[in-house]
Amino acid sequence: MLRSVNLRLLAPLGLLALSAPMVPVAALQIGGRPAEEWAVVLESGRRLGSLEIDAVVSRMGIRPGDVVADVGAGTGVFSVSLARATGPTGTVLAVEVDAGFLPMIAQKGVDGGVENIQTVLGEFTDPKLPRRDLDVAFFHDVIHHIEGRQAYLQATAQYLGPGSRVVVVDYHGDRPGAPHSGQPEMLITLRQVREWMSVAGFDLTQEFDLFDDKFFVVFTKRD
Repeated sequence: MLRSVNLRLLAPLGLLALSAPMVPVAALQIGGRPAEEWAVVLESGRRLGSLEIDAVVSRMGIRPGDVVADVGAGTGVFSVSLARATGPTGTVLAVEVDAGFLPMIAQKGVDGGVENIQTVLGEFTDPKLPRRDLDVAFFHDVIHHIEGRQAYLQATAQYLGPGSRVVVVDYHGDRPGAPHSGQPEMLITLRQVREWMSVAGFDLTQEFDLFDDKFFVVFTKRD
């Protein structure tokens, strides 16, 4: 039942992680299924085609040498494109809370011919990034799967300096037919994200009209 579900940061681009007393977190992530099973879903051709990966990355304004955090990277479907955008002098920090995804991300970098992806094992309340000079933090279909959204975004903000950006792509939870409509705790709106980001020290600076069912926005950290 929904009342017994405790939402946590979703590891693979936004899948549920369930929690229960006395059970190791690793055994409960992503509904208790191993990363290898979820990878099949995340890598399906139909799903990948709907993500508009190159179109999203091209609009993010990433520059050679940038440090980018791909938060909730899953199998790394965006990580390679982000790594190419930063160039060999840049770095992509691919963050996951399920360690099973880290070798998948690393292999995707090898297959994609990029060497500037660094995998990071994060926590449910903090991405635990290894550096505090991020230029961009990227959340793709992830924020609606975070329980303490305000706190998590504020934790992420500590890794970004003035003028840095947070890019968010997520579903319009206030539109008919939105995914997870039967789970109201998973529905978020652009207005809510703007409020959370404002408290974290960011202002909305760009909006892109790329998807019918998702918002694609950029927030810039105040000086």
